[in-house]
Amino acid sequence: MFGSIGMPELILIFVVALLVFGPKKLPEIGKSIGKGLAEFKRASDDLKKTIEQEIEQGKAETAAVRDSVAGVFPREAAPAPPEAAAAVPAVPSEAAGGAPVQPDPRPIQPS
Repeated sequence: MFGSIGMPELILIFVVALLVFGPKKLPEIGKSIGKGLAEFKRASDDLKKTIEQEIEQGKAETAAVRDSVAGVFPREAAPAPPEAAAAVPAVPSEAAGGAPVQPDPRPIQPS
């Protein structure tokens, strides 16, 4: 119940408390300790509940942001239609007097 504290240790603690505080004060002390522990448990439960609510709210906000980003940037882009590839201007050659131009490596996105 109390970890490594056994029954003989509990009896010794009770006898010392009885001698130090006396038989009249001991019930009052026990009652105040009980109230303090109950208040501590209530406060820790409230804190735990608040933390869990914040975590759930964070998860909901993350999901909303993820959905809005997915709407702007779809995961898989649709393949470009064949006519879009034909609309790409030809790369000028060096023989025509133009400087060599590297093609744009980015895929063509349909409008």
